[in-house]
This record gives sequence, C-alpha cells and structure tokens, in this order.
Amino acid sequence: MFTFLHAADIHLDSPLKGLEEYQDAPVEQIRLAARRALDNLVQLAVDEKVAFVLIAGDLYDGDWKDYNTGIYFVSRMGRLRDAGIPVMMVSGNHDAASQITRSLKLPDNVILFPHRKAETHHLEQYGVAIHGQSFSARSVMDDLVRNYPQGDPALFNIGLLHTSLNGRPGHEPYAPCTLDALVSKGYQYWALGHVHQREEICRDPWVVFPGNIQGRHIREIGAKGCSLVSVEEGQVITVEERELDVLRWVLCRVDPAGCDTIDSLSDLVRDLLEEERAKADGRSLAVRLLVDGVTSLHGQLHEKAMQWSEEVRGVAAALGDVWIEKVVLKSRSRDELQADFADEFPLRALFHSIESFQFEKSTLIGLVPEFEKLRSKLPSDLLNDGDPFRLDEEELAALRDEVRELLMGRIGGRS
Repeated sequence: MFTFLHAADIHLDSPLKGLEEYQDAPVEQIRLAARRALDNLVQLAVDEKVAFVLIAGDLYDGDWKDYNTGIYFVSRMGRLRDAGIPVMMVSGNHDAASQITRSLKLPDNVILFPHRKAETHHLEQYGVAIHGQSFSARSVMDDLVRNYPQGDPALFNIGLLHTSLNGRPGHEPYAPCTLDALVSKGYQYWALGHVHQREEICRDPWVVFPGNIQGRHIREIGAKGCSLVSVEEGQVITVEERELDVLRWVLCRVDPAGCDTIDSLSDLVRDLLEEERAKADGRSLAVRLLVDGVTSLHGQLHEKAMQWSEEVRGVAAALGDVWIEKVVLKSRSRDELQADFADEFPLRALFHSIESFQFEKSTLIGLVPEFEKLRSKLPSDLLNDGDPFRLDEEELAALRDEVRELLMGRIGGRS
C-alpha cells in the first residue's frame, strides 16, 4: 500500500491584476497566498509520508520578474528530497512560456517530463509507471493523449496531463481530448490539471482535476487544495480532497426578505459573515456580498448604496481577517413597481419586457460588434484570466440584472 499527492495549477507568485484598485485590499497577504499554499502542500506530503507528489502543470504563471520565484520552489522541493519524496510534473500553458523556467536547475528528486513526446518514469519500489508530456508552448491545441503509451498491466499506471479535456467554461481549450481516449490507455489514475475547480470526472479509472491550490480572485471561490490518493494491490482505494488554501474567496448571498430595517439587514450580514468564518477554519476571507431578493428596503438600499457598502466593510473589519471585495445589490421591489404601473398599460408592458430580458453571449457580441475586433488586438496575457469578452453564465446574469435595474429605476423615477 502507498499514497501519493496530486496537485495542479499552483501559479506561484501569480501577478495581482488590478487588485490594488480595491479599497483596503490585503494585497501583500494575497500576493503571498500561493507560496503559503505550496508550503502546506509540502507539509502535507511530509506528514502523510507519501510515496511521491504529482504536479499537473502551471506551477508558475509565465516569466518571473527575477529568479526568486524559482528559488523558492527549489527550496521547497529540497525539503521533499530530504524526506525521500520524489516529485513528477509537467508544464502547462502558463509555465511552458517561461524561458527562465527552462533554464532553472531542479533538485534531483524532481522529474519534469519533456515536451517533445510522452515519456514514462518508473518507481520500481511501488510498481508504478507514470506517463507524461509537458506543453511545448503556451497554446497547445493538439490531442497529446494519442501519443501516450498503453499502460503496463503488471504496473499501476498514472497519466499526468495538463488538458481542457472536452472543454470547460472559463478555460482555454488546450490539449483537448475525450474521456474515452483516457480510458483506452488502460491506466488506473489520470492526474489532470488546467481546470481550477475540483472535479472527479470518472472513477473507473479515476480521472481527476484537483483544482488549483489557492484561489486568486473572486471567480475562484471555495476551498482549494489537492488529492491524497491511496493505492493497495494495484487499485485506487480512496481519493481524498485535502484543503491547502490560506485565503478563501467567498460569494456570500444575502436574502433581505426578512429584514424591515437597514440595521437588521446589517445584522444579517454580520451573522452570515460569521458563519463563513466558521466554515473557513481560521483562514482569512475575501468576500463578495450579493444582496439578492425582494425587499421593502430596495429603495433605501439603492439610494444609499455607497454608504451602506461602507458600513458593511466596517462590519467585516470588526470581525477580523474578513475583507469585502465588492457589494452587489440585486434587490427587487416588484410589487411596488407593478402597482405604480397598474393603470398604465404601455409602462406595464415595458416592465414585463424588461423582466423577461435575457442576455446571451452571441447577443452581447452582436450589440457591440467592435468587441471582437478590439479583442483581436489585445495581448494574450491580458485575456488569459477573466476575458472581458467571454463572460460566464454568472457574469451574464449579473450584467442582465444591472441593465434591468437601471431601466426599471429610470422608469420609476429612481435613477
């Protein structure tokens, strides 16, 4: 019996794009979060006495400003070497583009799979064969799996791969492949990377995205970590999620329906933030507060939106280790607005049209055709994370609601 850790998408020293613009943002804390999460990964490997560690791409985040990022990683791998723990990894779309990465000398316990073709590394003492291939460049659109060797039936076979699989929202379609292709190789475990949300694709064989080890912005909410895999007699026995993040991004939804005063709504926010703190098990929190629901406070909230947002930031600050990234108001007062328009059929019809309005991705581009022309002129690095021209479903819903709220506010004289 042996165990191993499967991690991916560490993005060590990832740049903080625009974070400094946020009020009171814990910039330095977030800047160091990925390093501390890597520390947690190394400590977990030592504590669990794992046989080896797998890193499925995007260890780094492109070129570094200097060698300090690489030196930090090397020092942590040195600790694993001292513990007798080897590390196998592939490069992904981010670290493949780094020239400094390629020139860095790694400790002798770290194996970086080549990019020219898939190769196999054996761990004889465990009867394990690990098959992997790195990205040769940032954008790899070929199916790498077809060049992976067939699994050896006498060994426990692991495929190490950075891939979009058959596509995932918010992720570029790099190294696409199918589940059937993975299964056909006869491996017992596929250690995937690239998708930042944890996902167990299949259990026979195991095909797993562990997600990234540390959320970097509000689109990466919830617990982040790695997989601890236990193997016995050539079969996977358990795959456990282990949390590694040190700062957690949270989308906190607030239903204001039961609140009849602004103070009671602030009290509700405080209670919800305390609940999130308890679930975070001592981690710092970066919270987006979403007030969503029908309430008699709708007019007051929108009239004093900035003032109330600052009050909420004060509530969070009083709790300690809680930062409000943004306050989003999506409250409604439909009954009042409908009553206002009850005797005015044209306005009532317009109200219903606005209520039923839906944005689609194709509609968004159609509304402003210049988007795609502008997008083609932007550098790929700018579009890699949070592409403003490719909104996900949640962002489209938020945009639709903001437009709806603006129009209804103007119709009702609440601009």
